[in-house]
Amino acid sequence: MAEALSREQIDEHLKTLDGWTTDGRRIERLYSIPHIQGAAFIMHIAAIQNEFGHHSDATLGYKTVQVSISSSDIGGYVAEHDIELAGRIQAIASAHGAG
Repeated sequence: MAEALSREQIDEHLKTLDGWTTDGRRIERLYSIPHIQGAAFIMHIAAIQNEFGHHSDATLGYKTVQVSISSSDIGGYVAEHDIELAGRIQAIASAHGAG
């Protein structure tokens, strides 16, 4: 079972993830992206989530995609695999025009 990271551990990890923030219970990022490209970005995120066997919330808005990640198996807190998922999402964002 995954273990929840402390706020300090999360903050340290987020130094390597551009634009990601935390409230201590989840990590989040709002991407600016045109609507149609945003839909494709969410589909790519979903494919990565399936690979991980771990799913986050991704919301398509007008010119935005909001991603929020936490682990339900540890009560909705952040674990190492959440950080890894955010890193994978960040790695594909620019290819979709997300900034």
